[in-house]
Amino acid sequence: MTLSEIALLKTFTHYFLHLVFPVFIALIFFRKNWNKAYLIMLATMLVDLDHIFANPVFDPSRNSIGFHVLHSYYAIAVYFLLLFFKGNIRIVAIGLLFHMLTDFLDFNLWVH
Repeated sequence: MTLSEIALLKTFTHYFLHLVFPVFIALIFFRKNWNKAYLIMLATMLVDLDHIFANPVFDPSRNSIGFHVLHSYYAIAVYFLLLFFKGNIRIVAIGLLFHMLTDFLDFNLWVH
């Protein structure tokens, strides 16, 4: 595989995990209201607004986890605690934690 093919696969995988895979999470764990759960998890993408405070905004060689405020270990601990609430808060927590997992995998499982 060429470097450009790897970069394309990395980008596809990243956006698949952020935008498509939450549908499967919603269907498995929130079958009755899967569409609502999916939209809530999709809304957790707003956590990436903290990227606008970085310079540069996007740096492929930078790990988001531990760098951006809403991607900090303290924030992740709060997201974990939100799992113990019921209803939409739990769905938000799942979306945020899966987002952090995706960003972690994106940086640590690919050759940079």
